[in-house]
Amino acid sequence: MASEGQSVTGYIQHHLQNLAYGKLPEGYERLDAEGNVLSVLAQDTWTIAHTAQEAADMGFWAVHVDTLGWSFALGTLFCFLFARVAKNATAGVPTGMQSFVELIMEFINNTVNDTFHHKNRLVAPMALTIFVWVFMMNLMDLVPIDWLPLTAATITGDPHLFFKVVPTTDPNATLGMAIGVFLLMIFFSIKNKGIGGFMRELALHPFNHPVMIPFNLFLEIVGLVAKPISLGLRLFGNLYAGEMIFILIALLYSAGLIWGVGGAIMQLGWAIFHILVITLQAFVFMVLTTVYMAMAHDVDEAH
Repeated sequence: MASEGQSVTGYIQHHLQNLAYGKLPEGYERLDAEGNVLSVLAQDTWTIAHTAQEAADMGFWAVHVDTLGWSFALGTLFCFLFARVAKNATAGVPTGMQSFVELIMEFINNTVNDTFHHKNRLVAPMALTIFVWVFMMNLMDLVPIDWLPLTAATITGDPHLFFKVVPTTDPNATLGMAIGVFLLMIFFSIKNKGIGGFMRELALHPFNHPVMIPFNLFLEIVGLVAKPISLGLRLFGNLYAGEMIFILIALLYSAGLIWGVGGAIMQLGWAIFHILVITLQAFVFMVLTTVYMAMAHDVDEAH
């Protein structure tokens, strides 16, 4: 796609922009790629952004259609596959898919048992869901960078259509999951420790003295808020960097045969290495979530 009249900068920016749906205000001038006015909106309009500037002007309430679409599609695929295996599971010689699912479940169960030493029937299924779902979203990074965007552009007839296929390269997705984990952590902290116990933990730790309460609150609240931010940004940063490398390698295909062959070798090498990255990041997100749930259930450390 870089050879189709796009500059290197334009190619990179195009692949890093989400398909945004949002509201543009009355009187908004819609421009083409060269900055020429195409139309002026007669009223407030909900529409698909045609440029990165339009996506930015849509503001906070813009929806990233591609991120939501792929997230829901991959989540549905995960539920379908595991439900199908559970329905058709046999006690005799298992099928290859059943053996694979059992291997994943045993791995997750052992990891949770090693980390979470309390009773909560939600934690293990949540850990399984997080690991498999995040892994599947990360796995989309191994699809050649132009295939799905080019297919979407061909189907819609819009050669400049934005279409990102890796949900975890969108901070809205990773931070959204992290905030969900954070809310569960707060809920179970209050449920197990009570509001008083939860507040005492914030106010009297690490220094158990009334004079140090303001300092303790500052430290504990900063640490508490940092948990979801670091959880979401860690996943986003690693996958975003991986996607950027794939984009840069893809640019070599438009630089001639020799560079194209070199790009193919580099792409294969990076894809093999990236398998470790996408698996590790799914595992880290799952383990940290389990650790945070364990902290929320650990009443002994409440002060």
